Order: sequence, then structure tokens, then C-alpha cells
Amino acid sequence: MTLDQFVQSADADPQPPEELSGELLALWLAKNGRWHEAHEIAQDIDTPLGSWIHAHLHLIEGDLSNAAYWYRRAGRPESSRDRLDLEWKEIAATAAGAA
Repeated sequence: MTLDQFVQSADADPQPPEELSGELLALWLAKNGRWHEAHEIAQDIDTPLGSWIHAHLHLIEGDLSNAAYWYRRAGRPESSRDRLDLEWKEIAATAAGAA
């Protein structure tokens, strides 16, 4: 699945595609307002990318101190709530490249 196909699916499909990696599934769920499901997946991905997704989820939630912790674990600079959509796309591009 290309990045464009993934973004289109996250924007339009009622259910995620079956072939998604854990990282992409967490992002798809987050984009569709299914935070708790996304968080359950992200917290089990023990990689820098998983930590970045985890940080992004806590940023969505508004738990900035927890987000800061996960950004540090990911080796990424902290983001801000006004960049949520842009950061989601950045993470998706990274995850799609890793898939």
C-alpha cells in the first residue's frame, strides 16, 4: 500500500485495510477518532517509531507531559497540538516507508 492509498483509506474507509502494519493501523485508528484502540497498539510497539506514534497519541489527548516523555523515547523533538495533522502525515510517511 502506498502512502497516498493509506491516507485515502484513513480519510474515507469505514474500516482499516487488513494488511496494515501495527504502526499504520495505530495511525489509521487515530485518524478515525479511535484513540483507545490506537493507544493499545502503539504502547506495544517498542521502537522509536512506535514511541513517536505513542507521543502523537498523547498529544492528541492533551497529555503534554506524557507526550514529552514519548517524544524523548522516540528521539524526536516535541510537537504541538496545532501541528497534529502535519505530524500525522510525517509519521505516516515514515511508517509507510518502513512497511
